[in-house]
Amino acid sequence: MVHRPQDPGSAGIRSALWLPIFDDLADPLVVARLAADAEEAGWHGLFVWDHLLWRKPVEAVADPWITLAAVASATERLRFGPMISPIVRRRPAKLARETATLDCLGAGRLTLGVGIGSDRFAGEFSKTGEQSDDRVRGRMLDESLQVLSAAWSGEVVNHHGPHYTVEGMRFLPRPLQRPGIPVWVAGFPGNAAPMRRAARHDGFFPVNFEHPDELAEAVSVIDTLRSAAGRDLSNPYDVAVGLPAGVDLDPFAAAGATWWMTEFDPAAVSLDEVRGVLRDGPA
Repeated sequence: MVHRPQDPGSAGIRSALWLPIFDDLADPLVVARLAADAEEAGWHGLFVWDHLLWRKPVEAVADPWITLAAVASATERLRFGPMISPIVRRRPAKLARETATLDCLGAGRLTLGVGIGSDRFAGEFSKTGEQSDDRVRGRMLDESLQVLSAAWSGEVVNHHGPHYTVEGMRFLPRPLQRPGIPVWVAGFPGNAAPMRRAARHDGFFPVNFEHPDELAEAVSVIDTLRSAAGRDLSNPYDVAVGLPAGVDLDPFAAAGATWWMTEFDPAAVSLDEVRGVLRDGPA
């Protein structure tokens, strides 16, 4: 059994490479070597995008789960996961098996980043016949997370919902982390549904915010929602922010950020660029 990691506290904000696994980075072995080098250089995590395709000029796209299995095998301390995964295009029973197995492979280091995704970047929902309505995907996401939480408990799961059914199944082995794999929820600050969803789980990944004050306001709202839901605010809770290398992180840490995720341009990221950021070291 592995307990979830604690807040950075006096150690400051944690740092993670956040990689669009496209083109130069579409080889799992390349990403696994980067992960091993990042761990040696003192980075705290490595997270990967989860897409089936992306806009031109991107051509090659790697599978995140195979890539993360390679990362788990190449490292010992690095936290890893998809950031973020639109899990509604995966059956939650299958995802429960995959995440538990990956957490065991990585000795309890998986974090699951989730969101509803978007069709606007490459039409990857409409082109594959997936649900394209954002509100419906939001309801599917909530139900999928219910199934995952039940499956990770190791108890018998009986779930009969509008989108998913799991009848009399136990999902063993359980994830090594207790009480389950940490879930970080992505969303726009100010959008009520994802912020309520984030307050029910273990972390928040705000997207498209522009200023530390906006982040601080979002963190305050999340804390209020957590308190209203009866969550103990003294328990660890993560807020991850995507920012390019070279940005002053202190104002974001003061606003409540606990993780820095390195932003790269998905259409132009190169292996050399990532290696340069890696060598410059974590915050």
